[in-house]
Amino acid sequence: MSLVGQKQSMGFSGNHAGASSVLIDSDMPTAVMLALEGQAKTTGSVGTAMTLNEIIDRLRTAHLMVRDANEWDGLAAALVDAYHSNDEDRVEQLQPPFLQSWRTVTHYVLRDTFDAAGISVAEPSLPWAIATLTANGVSREPVLCHVDPAAPQEPPGAAIEGPRLFTFAEAMTYYAECLAPLLERANGRQEQYTT
Repeated sequence: MSLVGQKQSMGFSGNHAGASSVLIDSDMPTAVMLALEGQAKTTGSVGTAMTLNEIIDRLRTAHLMVRDANEWDGLAAALVDAYHSNDEDRVEQLQPPFLQSWRTVTHYVLRDTFDAAGISVAEPSLPWAIATLTANGVSREPVLCHVDPAAPQEPPGAAIEGPRLFTFAEAMTYYAECLAPLLERANGRQEQYTT
């Protein structure tokens, strides 16, 4: 079954019954649709249920406390410009703080949120990844750029043409898509223990 077919069979075709009316589009990422429907929940170590939507809200808020979306996009654009102009000094100046900013928010600012959701945070293995997120044996690495799985992964700065970095909105969407399977797996395990 195609992803669109899976989404439609999961009932993602109507309006959200929350405070505001949100049209669920079959082209939306599954994680976003789950969040809008409030269907992805997990119980953290303190026993409180957290929905994917709540985690995404906290994720977005934490990043926006550090910089607004335009600043995140400006940093990415400046780094891409440095790559495109072959300015290695500028790349070396911009890249480490760009990566570290994203990683610091995840590792430190969101620590309690991820702990409560039962998600562990570790150092990433991919050069442009923010972190390795793990829950119930499932791991995901949200990245900051488009990754071609067929291309060999090189460390940041290895290829001067540089990566195609995500905008802030794209990074948040991809991050949510990485979180969804972690919470879905947690839901399955919770149901096993409660039935």
